[in-house]
Amino acid sequence: MKMLTKDPLNLIIVGVGGQGNVMISSLIGRAFITEGYFVTIGETYGASQRGGSVMSHVRISKESQYSPLIPNGRADIILGMEPVETLRILQQFGNPDVITITNSKLVHAIGIEYPDLDDVVEAIKKLSAKLWLINATDEALKLGSAIFANTILIGALIGSGILPLDKESLDPILRESFPEEKLEANMLAFNKGMELVSRG
Repeated sequence: MKMLTKDPLNLIIVGVGGQGNVMISSLIGRAFITEGYFVTIGETYGASQRGGSVMSHVRISKESQYSPLIPNGRADIILGMEPVETLRILQQFGNPDVITITNSKLVHAIGIEYPDLDDVVEAIKKLSAKLWLINATDEALKLGSAIFANTILIGALIGSGILPLDKESLDPILRESFPEEKLEANMLAFNKGMELVSRG
């Protein structure tokens, strides 16, 4: 098992209400706790039930428990479920060394004009030391539902190698978290995320 690249390691998971943001932070947190790490999770919500911003701060340490909110400019990894929200959080919490993984699917709120996706991606690239752009929603739809995008993104995060977790770390957590009738699809989604990130 790899070690943390820094301590604490600061991960932000960002999306809009209903995308499964809280589920991702919970699964990742449980995997780290099982491996013997201290984990603190802080959730911040906008108008989440209306598709507003949802952000999870996950702070991981081998040494001690940290306060739940990551200071501005101190994120190490940003996992985005929606690219505009990813860009917004990068502007506040990013730094020259931040690593970003984001879904490529825009989620449009009613009455808001969104920029072109290519422009958003270019801005994210400029603010990130490394970027993985994952077509998580498109791949999830191939599995039967857009909801599997969150499990695909978990797979991408683990497959990137930037966390000291691997497939074996997540496997029991996933198996105990999903009902039997949804487990196979979620395991396929997780594996798809690992595959997508390995393509660069």
